[in-house]
Amino acid sequence: MNEIIFELKDEFIELIRLLKATRIAQSGAEAKIFVEEGLVQLNGQPESRKRAKIRPGDKVTVDGNIISVK
Repeated sequence: MNEIIFELKDEFIELIRLLKATRIAQSGAEAKIFVEEGLVQLNGQPESRKRAKIRPGDKVTVDGNIISVK
């Protein structure tokens, strides 16, 4: 697994925007597909909300990557 540290500048970031910002997804459409196909976990639980609010301390797992939000 590859760990990515993402520094949050606001209170939260939407899940699909996080996937694009970390370059795990090349587009919003690809980010939505990852979520729709059940490939994304938030803090160890499957996440199906494309616009889930990701906050500091959250960990998102997708496609062999762990994103730690600071």
